[in-house]
Amino acid sequence: MLLAIEQGNTNTLFAVHDGAHWVAQWRAATESTRTADEYAVWLHQLLQMRGMDFSGIDACIISSVVPQSLFNLRKLAQRYFQITPYVVGDNTHLGIEVRIDKPSEAGADRLVNTIGAFIEHGGPLIVIDSGTATTFDVVAADGALEGTAISPGINLSVQALHQAAAKLPRIAIEKPVHYIGKDTVSAMQSGIYWGYVGLIEYLIDHIKAEYGQSMTVVATGGVASLFEGATTKIDHFDPDLTLKGLLEIYKRTIEHNKR
Repeated sequence: MLLAIEQGNTNTLFAVHDGAHWVAQWRAATESTRTADEYAVWLHQLLQMRGMDFSGIDACIISSVVPQSLFNLRKLAQRYFQITPYVVGDNTHLGIEVRIDKPSEAGADRLVNTIGAFIEHGGPLIVIDSGTATTFDVVAADGALEGTAISPGINLSVQALHQAAAKLPRIAIEKPVHYIGKDTVSAMQSGIYWGYVGLIEYLIDHIKAEYGQSMTVVATGGVASLFEGATTKIDHFDPDLTLKGLLEIYKRTIEHNKR
């Protein structure tokens, strides 16, 4: 079975694929100081709850945007599964071009999403990933990554507002019924939520205009579902986009190594 690990700045996703289906998924808060042994204890218990154990894992692929954590994720695979993991951006075969000025600056998460979105929806695309940051990746008709817009994520915006303004509380992000708030919480919810919808719609419109072609818009990421029904600019909400991309990269790498 394949263990796929997708590590973002906020959360880390562990998922197991049995060759036909994703059979288990778990999330943990990303902590850069967590050791391979700590990961192993946590993961062993979760695997056992699903009737699996370490002996069933014979392959591993990792995508991480947290360099200081990558060492321990590699050690997890090497020490407890006795395998050398595939790491996106290191020993994997992507099978796409990265047409930006500095290809090395393209994060692993963006590369994975590019491939996952392209195999699922074709191109050209705008791929929106809502996490710690919100990224708008432009994917060409041939699957190449051609550029990006990056803004602070909605949760980061809420946190910054609370920390910078003494009288503004930390709030939960919800879709408000009204645009005009009648108290501090409802006012903040309206400004943050609808302001973010406005940001998304504005960037979609202007990216399409600049690109000059019809584009499909796909949204993924931890908070993307918040915006379902709030805008008609997003064509597809695909929460499993990253896993689809990781699986495809794994398959391409295996096939490439056979040649």
